[in-house]
Amino acid sequence: MTARIERCTPADLMQLASDLPGSPMQVAAVLVLASTPELTAVRAALGERIKAVPRLRQRLARTAFGGGRPVWVDDPEFHIRNHVDAVAGDEAGLLGVAAATVSRRLPRDRPLWSVTLVTGLPGGGAALITVLHHVLADGLGGLAVLGCLIDGSPAAPESGFPRPAPGRRDLMLDAARRRLRALRRRPTIPALGGGTAPRPPHSSLNRPIGDHRRLAVARADLARLRRVAHAHGATVNDALLTAVSGALCGVLRRRGEDVDRFVLSVPVAARHAAAADQLGNQVGFMPVPVLVAGDPLQRLAAVARTTRDRRPADPQASAALIRPLFRVLAAVGLFRWFADRQPLVTTMVTDLRGPATRLSFLSVPVTEILPVTPITGNVTVGFAALSYAGTLVVTVTADPDRCPDLPWLASGLQGELDDLVAVGT
Repeated sequence: MTARIERCTPADLMQLASDLPGSPMQVAAVLVLASTPELTAVRAALGERIKAVPRLRQRLARTAFGGGRPVWVDDPEFHIRNHVDAVAGDEAGLLGVAAATVSRRLPRDRPLWSVTLVTGLPGGGAALITVLHHVLADGLGGLAVLGCLIDGSPAAPESGFPRPAPGRRDLMLDAARRRLRALRRRPTIPALGGGTAPRPPHSSLNRPIGDHRRLAVARADLARLRRVAHAHGATVNDALLTAVSGALCGVLRRRGEDVDRFVLSVPVAARHAAAADQLGNQVGFMPVPVLVAGDPLQRLAAVARTTRDRRPADPQASAALIRPLFRVLAAVGLFRWFADRQPLVTTMVTDLRGPATRLSFLSVPVTEILPVTPITGNVTVGFAALSYAGTLVVTVTADPDRCPDLPWLASGLQGELDDLVAVGT
């Protein structure tokens, strides 16, 4: 029987091309737990539950010449102990542990994920830091993975793991068929919608970054923030962009810099949901120019108009244009040079709609979920938001050497969110 061939998509390859030494393209979800489960129980539970997510027991394998794009193959040496570990921490150090964990490069010869149980938090609490490489899943795919790991997920039947890897002949035939199908397709020019965003003015927010990361968190009541946004023809994501731009403007003024706008890179999903057996990346990027003049409500209305006008008909169109460039630059060793000098965006802002009700793991309540996304190139600070059980949590990721005033930036972001929420009270 011919082995099933699961290849990286062009969007997945862009994530690999963007993976730089010191800045791995890895994302994380930090699940804060009300009490501490035993490591052996965590490993046993995850060892069973990951059967519902085939990709978590697969590694990425390159093919021989003519064999096409890399393929996902079952890892016959997979063992849960290689992916689930524990460290001691405390409340003050949880974000530090999370920053170090998500920045630690996952071994490329294993399935590209890890879970770290952080024990010793105040009140007997703990946390699970779940790290995925971005080539494995986009944001919606990550939520699908998370949904299979928490309590209440359906048990998955054993699927004959490990399946044999496809042979060289099968890979070459499959690659040839894919190339033929691609040639038969009528070439199209992607429509980005809204045109190209103006370049942001130069500021200290865009400087080549190093290897270290630090995290900070801001929070907002989701229902109240949504009510304010909808009352002004906007969305929660528009409110988030408004708060982020206000906080960035404040930190630059504190540094003695004055700018009139930012350009925020916002992921746009090409699907409404993802299944555990259909991961990978199906996402595009929308550059959103944001002016900093005006009060919060004026800026919110302006952001809402901009996002409505710029949202592309095909969410993956923008990525389709830059994928070949990224891959060529990576192949000739110039991607780091390009990333360190890119003039197109100020920062990246990701917003995901998470579970509306509280989750549990091994019957332990999950009190909070903190999202973490990578920064790379010359983007010194990035933002990731996730709604969970009525609260919008925004995690700020920064290079502490390039953004030493992260606490002030996070405080400014919290103030911007509070100001928006206060309008609706």
